Amino acid sequence: MTDPFADIRPYADEEVTAVVARLLDDRDFLDTLSGYRLGGLARLAPFACRPLVRALLRREVRGVHDVRSMQMVIKRYMDRMIERSTGGFSVSGLDNLEAGCAHLFMSNHRDIAMDPAFTNYALHRSGRDTVRIAIGDNLLTRPWVSDLMRLNKSFIVRRSVSGPRELLAASKHLSAYIRHSIVDDNAPVWIAQREGRAKDGVDRTEPAVIKMLALCRNKREQSFAAHINSLRIVPVAISYELDPCDALKARELHALAQHGSYEKGEQEDVQSIGQGIAGAKGRVHVSFGTPLCGDFEDADAVAAEVDRQVVAGYCLHPTNVYAYRRLHGDSLPLPADLYLEEGDCSEAEFAARIDALPEAQRPHALGIYANAVSSKLAATGAA
Repeated sequence: MTDPFADIRPYADEEVTAVVARLLDDRDFLDTLSGYRLGGLARLAPFACRPLVRALLRREVRGVHDVRSMQMVIKRYMDRMIERSTGGFSVSGLDNLEAGCAHLFMSNHRDIAMDPAFTNYALHRSGRDTVRIAIGDNLLTRPWVSDLMRLNKSFIVRRSVSGPRELLAASKHLSAYIRHSIVDDNAPVWIAQREGRAKDGVDRTEPAVIKMLALCRNKREQSFAAHINSLRIVPVAISYELDPCDALKARELHALAQHGSYEKGEQEDVQSIGQGIAGAKGRVHVSFGTPLCGDFEDADAVAAEVDRQVVAGYCLHPTNVYAYRRLHGDSLPLPADLYLEEGDCSEAEFAARIDALPEAQRPHALGIYANAVSSKLAATGAA
């Protein structure tokens, strides 16, 4: 039987062994790992480093024979990453979700790799199924990157197609796969509320994402609201005390403000992924909302409800308040219960972090943190 989603879906259990073997023979993949693990030595003598890295990798994956065992390898790295780069990890809202029932988790988007990774980690810790992760093909710059992502239950969002007809066909295909995952496979899915990260710290759902989800609807048999309700969309708010990519984002935002455009470097997304994984994040919180269920008229109404829940669930940190007061002054009163988490980063440390940036970029860096406060105040009518 032909698999209609073979071109975009994650790898199945029976494909894992062959893909792992392919990765162990991929020179580009081995050279990239050598560079991370062995630094300058890998550049000087890649031919000598490859066998060593291959042997280390073979030992890491010797028990990998299906998707779950692969994710257990990834979990070990997640445990280490959380210990080394965060000041703590907390979760709220999972008790509102029916166990054993697949949901479409639609989260705010601050970090390329870590947003779905932390969502997954929260679900796994609570004994729930991990998610199938939507990832843009613009990030899959090399074959081994695609292999790694699809081993970790990622499916491909084709953004690089040319022409409106091709784009519509790709979007319908994606829409059908997401619905198939939720309704037919009872497999949870993670998708960002927007294409691209909210680099300015303003979390807003793009109605185009909702419209894509509705493309596979049979209009004669199902209303728009019934289709949306069948996907069991759960808004997710992920908050970081510190954004490891704040300097990179501030530089881009300043360039956009000054020149109206920004030319992204060839490997800039890869740099952002690495910085997001390894960089200090302070405390991290993942807040799960409640499944969307209502008589939604259109995509704008759905986007508004996702936004409402993301802003309400977003866990502010003291760094958000430091930035807000530095931008707007201490004279603006803030509710005493506005933020929930204690912080690892002191006000002096945060000020030094911002002041290390070029002066023209500092307001943009502050906005990355402060805009979450502004969104909260606007939602409560306090702004």
